[in-house]
Amino acid sequence: MTNMVNKAQGLGLNLITKIAGSDLLDQFKLRKFIERSLYQGSKAGFKTLSATQKAFKSDPNVSKQRLPNQQKSLFDLSLTEEQQMTVDAMDQFAAEVLYPLAHQADHHEKFPVELWQHSIDLGLNYYALPEALGGVASEKNIVSNILIAERLAKGDFSLAAGLLSTFSVINAITQWGSEKSQSLYLPSFANDTEIQATFAVQEATPAFNPMRLKTKATSQNGQFSLTGEKTLVLLGETADLLLVSAEFNGKPDVFIVNRDSSITVKKTPAMGLKATETVTLKFDQTPAQRLGDEDFNYPAFLDLGNLMWCALAVGTCEAVKEYSIKYANERTAFGEPISHRQSVAFMIADMAIEIDAMRMLILNAASLAESGQPFHREAYLARLLCAEKSMKIATDGVQILGGHGFTKEHPAERWYRDLRATAVLHSGLHA
Repeated sequence: MTNMVNKAQGLGLNLITKIAGSDLLDQFKLRKFIERSLYQGSKAGFKTLSATQKAFKSDPNVSKQRLPNQQKSLFDLSLTEEQQMTVDAMDQFAAEVLYPLAHQADHHEKFPVELWQHSIDLGLNYYALPEALGGVASEKNIVSNILIAERLAKGDFSLAAGLLSTFSVINAITQWGSEKSQSLYLPSFANDTEIQATFAVQEATPAFNPMRLKTKATSQNGQFSLTGEKTLVLLGETADLLLVSAEFNGKPDVFIVNRDSSITVKKTPAMGLKATETVTLKFDQTPAQRLGDEDFNYPAFLDLGNLMWCALAVGTCEAVKEYSIKYANERTAFGEPISHRQSVAFMIADMAIEIDAMRMLILNAASLAESGQPFHREAYLARLLCAEKSMKIATDGVQILGGHGFTKEHPAERWYRDLRATAVLHSGLHA
């Protein structure tokens, strides 16, 4: 531990000193964990930028980042020491921060402003940044990212999705970004924790197909511009940076967009994900920059995003199961807990079986992706299973609570609404 602290003092003194002043670390017992996680990722001198516009300055000293494939046996379910520490921290954060905020955030349809500071204190975005750019990711951490999403979603599906929007954009730029886009944006994320980013992928078309996009990109003298409309954009009204999918030369691609006056916003509240303040964005000849190079793998980009939604679904289903067990053991009918009735017990047992099945498929796909092997089939199967079974689990959770499941007095109805997004949204996050 002494050696670790010495490294932290040498490489991240300024940031850790700032974080050390937060009472939240002691309250959530995360101080030792944060110091260890950030000792190579600490940066000094965070800049305070305009609340409506963030400046991105290219750093010529940043070479293109490509995280090496992690060489380990496929589908090894044992967690490393670092993964276990991460999981423990996210579990505690979800239980003590996200869950208490979830009801009011959903009721008021507002993402809690104070949650951004909690996220900064946790150092969430530093799990996405490579070590060379101020983070702690020394290799592809797809499995770790899946674990982070699952554990955060146990606190709340919607709040976890909102928190992970910026995290996922950093992942996407690190994984797929060209040298130009990486040198321009990644140092800014490392130096300014207030930058917010999100994805604009979904379009308001029947049976939306992310491979056939109505949003178009054009190029003139090497400068790209976008025209089109995206819906269900998480935190789209406040995000400083957007990753937007659009068709270019007859093929789907992804572009980086800085917010400017050419983008118009229309609020579009949805059945679920209310705390993420979903909006529709309209682009009118909006300046853009291509995310990747010619070798950009758009299908893999979608698959990794879908795996993140699946991970959020599994975490929320875990919350449904645990709440159902507690309620069934406490609720009595005809002189005994309703958990003694086979119909209820079997319903909860099915939840546990389906959750494990979903988790196995997700981790299998993530393990293949992390090892640099084809994983499209596995990701597709995971998406199909999660879309079906997460809704069944949500429905059963409401059913077990009976009339209580239909009211806002209990969180089952919120989970039911949020879990529907698993089947509706394509990508929009990134592992």
